[in-house]
Amino acid sequence: MIIGILKEPSFESRVSLIAAETALLAKQGITIWVEAEAGSAAFCLDEDYVKAGAVIQSRDEILNEADLILAIHYNNIPNVIRGKVLIGIYQPAYNQEHVQEWVKNNNTVFSLDMLPRITRAQSMDVLSSQSNIAGYKAALLAAVTYPRYFPMMMTAAGNVPPAKLLVLGAGVAGLQAVATSRRLGAVVEVFDTRAAAKEEVLSLGAKFIEVEGAVDDSKAGGYAVDQTTDFQQKQKEKIAESIKKADVVITTAQIFGKKAPVLVSKEMIATMKPGSVIIDLAAATGGNTEQTIDGQTIIWNHVTIIGNSNLAAAMPSDASRAYGRNLLSFLKMLISKEGKVEINLSDEILKSACITSEGEIVSPIIKNLIHGNTPQLHSQQS
Repeated sequence: MIIGILKEPSFESRVSLIAAETALLAKQGITIWVEAEAGSAAFCLDEDYVKAGAVIQSRDEILNEADLILAIHYNNIPNVIRGKVLIGIYQPAYNQEHVQEWVKNNNTVFSLDMLPRITRAQSMDVLSSQSNIAGYKAALLAAVTYPRYFPMMMTAAGNVPPAKLLVLGAGVAGLQAVATSRRLGAVVEVFDTRAAAKEEVLSLGAKFIEVEGAVDDSKAGGYAVDQTTDFQQKQKEKIAESIKKADVVITTAQIFGKKAPVLVSKEMIATMKPGSVIIDLAAATGGNTEQTIDGQTIIWNHVTIIGNSNLAAAMPSDASRAYGRNLLSFLKMLISKEGKVEINLSDEILKSACITSEGEIVSPIIKNLIHGNTPQLHSQQS
């Protein structure tokens, strides 16, 4: 069997596997082909792969001859590729048009953002590993962009109060943003509709903003859920009150299979102090503010708004290492001791992550979404 590792698009600095993880597969007798300079942006050079037992191969050779192709982003793969096993983070809930391509081309596609939230799948949880990095980087980016100190400073020139930071969404990214911001000395408030987040937020030394009447979210897998009109109004008032005082806002809230909820209106942004900063990690699915533009940094009404859902790529070495370890755990379920792909769709993990196989949609969640039904969610917040 040949496993091919593709170089990602120009906007992506991560790679599916770095040399250390590649070596583990090569020791199993699996042939590993790596596209030239696939890991260079993650500081893993071609010679590192060669030392690990891989072969540097052309992109065309990998696409045409490899049995299993690793690519984080699907737009990195031509839609004419047929009969392949593809593994990455393809967000089929938001890119349903790709699902039809995979069916038509008879590709077996595994999307790791669809893994179930069960104990056995924790070692494969790419969303948590990458969101953790994104939350950390969001706090650092906010501190660098904000034109004042984060911690309280006592100097001969006078005292400087600490920055006030508001985090919307206490998933993995949000909690890491809280922890990092607290270490940098900011005073932090956190809003989340999930009652379960309160204890974690308080344990990090932040204040939790509560709004009564939230819809039960126990089956939402870490995502936000649609709320009642009455709750949304209360939520809007609470957030507006906190944003007036905030110097920095980090937003992470997403709803599975839908556009991200707009939590911050133009009117709210207009109340923020000049020089304030907003980091929107939900930018790729529409953004949590009315002014967010995905992949861009803008200044609106003297407030800097950064729309970036790919902040994990800003730490490509560690992000690639973490992703690769998650991927290796997944491959252990997919590759037999003889080095062959064996797809057991009776296993909950493989069935959840498998989007298409043998010309059919496999994932129950994606089937429900495409047919207009409300799925029971398993994926966790990114």
